[in-house]
Amino acid sequence: MGGVTAISRRRGGAASAAALVVALWWVACGGAGAVWLDLPATGTKCVSEEIQPNVVVLADYAVVFEQHPEGHPTIAVKVTSPYGNTLHHKENTTVGQFAFTTTEAGNYLACFWIDSADKGVGTSVNLDWKIGIAAKDWDSVARKEKIEGVELELRKLEAAVEAIHHNLLYLKTREAEMRK
Repeated sequence: MGGVTAISRRRGGAASAAALVVALWWVACGGAGAVWLDLPATGTKCVSEEIQPNVVVLADYAVVFEQHPEGHPTIAVKVTSPYGNTLHHKENTTVGQFAFTTTEAGNYLACFWIDSADKGVGTSVNLDWKIGIAAKDWDSVARKEKIEGVELELRKLEAAVEAIHHNLLYLKTREAEMRK
């Protein structure tokens, strides 16, 4: 009976480890996501993401025009670092983008609000936010290094494994700091 228990524990441990690897891979590769924000007529909507240092961040945003065929409301956008440094600020716009490489770990905040004269109506904004390997331009990598197909997919997997490794080291460091 003891042998069965030990095998079950090993399988459970292996399953837990596999689940952890899959979850971390999902986090590493899932660094891209488009969201729609419904901006109220007055007030601000913000999106935050906890990001490690030395990570590339790319984002595109645009006002959804289908809701306002008669006129296009303009928005203002402000992106700040965990220490409050302004990384991007734009007013009176309907479309834009920002890109930066993080310098410190923490929550990066992107806030949107309506700044047009017609403040009586809310609007929606499409935000496509990419971080880490999701922000990498794999088409240009393939052209530059003259790779395609399976070799390109292997290169993507290698980058994902590297991102997972960095995430594990980061989490291990944070755990050690929290235990102190």
